[in-house]
Amino acid sequence: MKDMMSYKGYYGSVHYSDEDRVFHGKIEFIRSLISYEGRDVKSLRKAFEDAVDDYLELCAEEGKKPEKPFKGSFNVRTGSDLHRKAALFAKAKGTNLNNVVAEALEKYLSA
Repeated sequence: MKDMMSYKGYYGSVHYSDEDRVFHGKIEFIRSLISYEGRDVKSLRKAFEDAVDDYLELCAEEGKKPEKPFKGSFNVRTGSDLHRKAALFAKAKGTNLNNVVAEALEKYLSA
């Protein structure tokens, strides 16, 4: 994936500030704001991994469950016409809207 790093199931963005001459990023796909920076690729990678490890340790210390980037559910805003068409399609096929959307995404992303 371009401009992203992954570690322990978390994804981090990669950006560069020419003004500050520093690489920086944040852990993506979670609500908590966790950022990191480094002067080069190696130090950025280490800062990202340290940020993930620190986050997981802090959650453990506080007895709270860490956020996961992808829970398996998300809201989709389709507009009422597309929503109606998809719901009627699901009903006609004897399935539900979740299955229709999951199958459509699977087909779209495998193309």
